[in-house]
Formats: sequence, structure tokens, C-alpha cells
Amino acid sequence: RNMNILFLCTHNSARSILAEGWLNHASAGRFKAFSAGSQPRLKQQPHPMALKTLAQAGISTNGLYSKSWDTFASPEAPKMDVIITVCDSAAGEACPIWPGHPVTVHWGFADPSQKQNNPEEMQTAFKITLEKISMKLASMMALDLEKMNAANQQQRLRSLA
Repeated sequence: RNMNILFLCTHNSARSILAEGWLNHASAGRFKAFSAGSQPRLKQQPHPMALKTLAQAGISTNGLYSKSWDTFASPEAPKMDVIITVCDSAAGEACPIWPGHPVTVHWGFADPSQKQNNPEEMQTAFKITLEKISMKLASMMALDLEKMNAANQQQRLRSLA
């Protein structure tokens, strides 16, 4: 089966959405990416610039929406193999107990939506963030994670941080 990867960020509107979209696009089914947040955006909408950035990169945005991490903490949720926090505030929060005890790592990325006063700077920040995320995820995809035990997975994924 493919490996399930959950990306967490506080609002599940930018960095985690970029990571989910990119990995599902690039991994050709080897990984199944999901994203969630501790305090998802109102009305379950990702940041419009995140969706625009993915679309400009040729990545489908179908099915991307902001959701609570509680969705993935229930016994009925898909079993996660790896959970990656992509913002510092989510990494510092008390996370739910995840079914199956997945590997957990933190890869911090600056919030591209902080450039709200300048649309051009914000668009550039989203593009750069997607590039940084894609480089880390490409490095992750080069690993034979499926052949490693959980301790080795965690060590190798943390080394990419």
C-alpha cells in the first residue's frame, strides 16, 4: 500500500495545502498526502494564493480544503505513516494521539501569507515556499522509506529538516 503522509499547520490554509497538493501530484501514487490544522480556516477554504500557486505549477487543486486535525485522530481515519508539521506554532501545540503511532517530524517553513500588504511580494513568497517544500519532498521521495523501520524513517526524515 502507499504511505500516508499528513501535513499539519495551524490553519491548514497555506503550507500544509501546498505540501499536500505537491506530494499527491509528484509521487505518482507512492504516497497519499493529507493536510489538516489545529484551527482550520473559516469556511474550510485554503488561502486563495496557495491554490493559485499550485495551479500555476500545473498541480490540481481539486479536493483541497482546510480541515481539522481531529478528522485524522479518529479510529475511522486513514492510518498515517508519517506526520509532518510545517509551521512552528503547530509543532508546539499538544497534538492528538494519532492511531497507529506514526513517525512525526517537523519541517518549518515561513508563512507566505504574512506579506498581506503587498500582493506581488505575497505571490513571490508562496512560489518560494512551494519550491522549498517541493525540494524537501523530492528528497523524501528519494528515500526507501517503505523498507525502513519507524526509527530509521524518523531519523532520515528529521535529517531533511
